[in-house]
Amino acid sequence: MSIFNIQTLAKLSFVAGTSLASQISFGQTTDTIPETQLGEVMVTAQKETENLQKVPFSLSAIDDRKVEEMNLWQTKDLRGYIPNLYSSNPGDNRNVISIRGITTTSYEPAVATYVDGVNQFGLDTYFFLLNDVERIEVLRGPQGTLYGRNAMGGVMNIITKPKSDELSGFVRTDIGNYGFSRIAAGVKTIVLPQKLYMGVSVLSDKLDGYYTNLFDNSDFDTQKNFLIAGNLNYLFAKNWEAIVNFKSNTGRNNGPFSLAPDPDSALENPFVVNQNATTQMVDDSQNVSLVIKNSGPRFNFSSQTSYQNNYRYYKTPIDGDFSPIDGVSIMNDYGKDWNTVSVWTQEFRLASANTGQKLNWQVGFFGFTSDAPTRQGVYFGDDAALVGSPISNFTTLNTNIASGYGFAFFGQATYSLTEKLKLTAGLRSDYEKKELTVGQELDFGQGDPMVTQPDTTGNVNYNAISPKVALAYQLANTNELYGSYSRGFRPGGLTQIGSDPSNPPLFTYDPEFSNNFEIGSKNYFFNRKMRVNAAAFITTISDVQIPGLILPDAIIVTQNAGDLTSTGVEWEINTIPTNNLSIDWSFGYTHATFDNLMLPGESGEVDYSGNRQIFTPEVTSMVAAQWTPQFFNSKDLNWIVRGEWLYFGEQFINLENTISQDAYQIANAKFGVISDTLEFTLWAKNIFDETYIDYAYNFGPSHLGNPTTFGLTAMYKF
Repeated sequence: MSIFNIQTLAKLSFVAGTSLASQISFGQTTDTIPETQLGEVMVTAQKETENLQKVPFSLSAIDDRKVEEMNLWQTKDLRGYIPNLYSSNPGDNRNVISIRGITTTSYEPAVATYVDGVNQFGLDTYFFLLNDVERIEVLRGPQGTLYGRNAMGGVMNIITKPKSDELSGFVRTDIGNYGFSRIAAGVKTIVLPQKLYMGVSVLSDKLDGYYTNLFDNSDFDTQKNFLIAGNLNYLFAKNWEAIVNFKSNTGRNNGPFSLAPDPDSALENPFVVNQNATTQMVDDSQNVSLVIKNSGPRFNFSSQTSYQNNYRYYKTPIDGDFSPIDGVSIMNDYGKDWNTVSVWTQEFRLASANTGQKLNWQVGFFGFTSDAPTRQGVYFGDDAALVGSPISNFTTLNTNIASGYGFAFFGQATYSLTEKLKLTAGLRSDYEKKELTVGQELDFGQGDPMVTQPDTTGNVNYNAISPKVALAYQLANTNELYGSYSRGFRPGGLTQIGSDPSNPPLFTYDPEFSNNFEIGSKNYFFNRKMRVNAAAFITTISDVQIPGLILPDAIIVTQNAGDLTSTGVEWEINTIPTNNLSIDWSFGYTHATFDNLMLPGESGEVDYSGNRQIFTPEVTSMVAAQWTPQFFNSKDLNWIVRGEWLYFGEQFINLENTISQDAYQIANAKFGVISDTLEFTLWAKNIFDETYIDYAYNFGPSHLGNPTTFGLTAMYKF
């Protein structure tokens, strides 16, 4: 099934805990900063190490300790903790992510996800589980200059733990209700002193499921995932290093689309579905990359080559009408030659050594190739008439062979105009070409299938220019103002138009572009006891791509249908009011409406200008408070008492704005004992058992957010 035209929830989200930024101290001598002050936060958002407070755009960073304290187990868990970010899925773990009203509505993401520098190319090829994480960086606003395609709304950077000069590792277990268990372990070691380093981590993630299927009175959405990751670092010459990263996830999901037929049914009978066709979804992904880098006295060079592969299919037909009738079911188990996605990427980058010079620069090249042959059967059963088909007991076979390649040249530089004023400017030029072959057959189960649409091939190519410019002025050592402009884009392409042989089988849609203007301020106050980062923005999006589902064909059609303007503000406040107590508040407000929007209706196109964007909370807000007093006067052990309150406001599910989810709140808590090497805690999420629509398709089928969950965590580090 595809992901498109979604909406669901969010407004003020509050979370209590230690500061999201105060905990972070990458590459810093922390013994020089008292515990009552907030430490420096070092990030690599602009592909070089720098202080978060000096980056001239909105950026959030969460380090490994906060990932553990907040129980961030997958990328979806970040919503609410990051201003103006929302993430959701219909139960199949392919998260759609929205930042500032720029929303993932199709297989081309609007927010780019990178894991260890590798662009997770699409919704099928990315890794959603978090394990052995060093830090997470979320860049808000278009990032086209350095990141290129699909960074219209921003970028999510996930960086795993680096090599270690000594033997180190961890073992962690999380268990909870609904049969939840999460067992993780990792180790880093030296193989050859000052030459070869190795690391490996594993994660087993299981869930018995929240849903019951009334059709056969079974647990519907039981899930199992096994993630293994490894890295080798080889110092093969002076200042030269080769790094191999490998990741593989094996997923099995019995009930990947846990959807009620409509929002009312989902809310009136929570966590109940009634589907006659059930299956197990197999979802296997691999990702391997080779990095070669040189750190010289004047220049830094890096090369990254990566390969990604995903094989995803249903073992038996899956319900396509989300009901007990024998109407529509979907099948795609046609062997490994089909329903696979494979992507090669290559990036070269040359940069000046960041040695405090007036001018720092970087230039680079990026290229990719991709292949995605898919074959899907849509079976119409005995009750086909109930879903609009005049005949029954036949299968429509759709083939869709997509391929493409692209390349880009980019550069960015920062120049110190004065001691306090810095100018950053960058430019990227992208070229991309796509090819799509489509065909369709009818299979009545007797003899060879009948060709209803012969194989038709089309191709399209286009260019994109992504500039960026920013000015940053340092008012004082701990206060900075900035203003910036940036541009991002989502590639266009070819789309199948339907099964009617009288219509052309293919047509093109244009790229989608975003332009973002932002002003902001980054500050420390009260002798570094408080950090306040705030920004205001206005973003315009042209040629918005709108995917729609053609029924009963079950074909996704994408078209350019409008223009959007999104305005808003956001801030993150982190403070340490007293010893052992930290309080955070992140807040985001987004008002995203269509300046023009034309959608098909029963008697022609209908104008929906002025409607709100889907999948975009008007407000997100998070408050967290965390208290960590000493455990019985022990210098090594501390209590941890953490409370979180997240609030998500009204959100629209469909572009017609006829389906919406009201505002709701979520409270979380955590209590136990922690140290640098040990943790034993009890936790609870959604304490008051709030029931809300987490995800929905534009034609109604709806998936709920998780109910009350609770459990315990035990961890040991060495």
